[in-house]
Amino acid sequence: MKEVKIETTLQVFNDVSELPDHIQKLMALATEARDNAYTPYSKFKVGAAILLDNNEIVTGSNQENASYPSGLCAERTAIFYAGAKYPDAKMLVLALTASSQNQVTDTPIPPCGACRQSIAEYEFKQEHPIEIYFMGATGKVVKSNSLANLLPLGFDRSFL
Repeated sequence: MKEVKIETTLQVFNDVSELPDHIQKLMALATEARDNAYTPYSKFKVGAAILLDNNEIVTGSNQENASYPSGLCAERTAIFYAGAKYPDAKMLVLALTASSQNQVTDTPIPPCGACRQSIAEYEFKQEHPIEIYFMGATGKVVKSNSLANLLPLGFDRSFL
């Protein structure tokens, strides 16, 4: 037997004001998208904004459905839109913010597992990392230089 240790390095900013200006703008767009989320059941709103290498920015928000599996997370809404509208563009940066009407969300909230896999698909496809910034409604912001930091040992087409 051999033991393997996996380590991750993330950067933590005290708040949005510490971010570079272009990331502050991206996070502001993610916040606008979050405010447009449709969440009548969970009351948990998420917004995403993605900067593409063609300088376009796409946004998405979570959209719930009474038939829970039919809804879609903000990250996947934005990623799939970017992939459909700009199929040749690389996704450079993804900004995420989440808030709840049921409790204070002042700690960074990362993408769920399904969203991590979807982000991974595009990182593998474009052969270029996607920087990910995530936060709650307020407070600290975490930066990952690549989805690989959040989903080590990712599953991709090479296994098929």
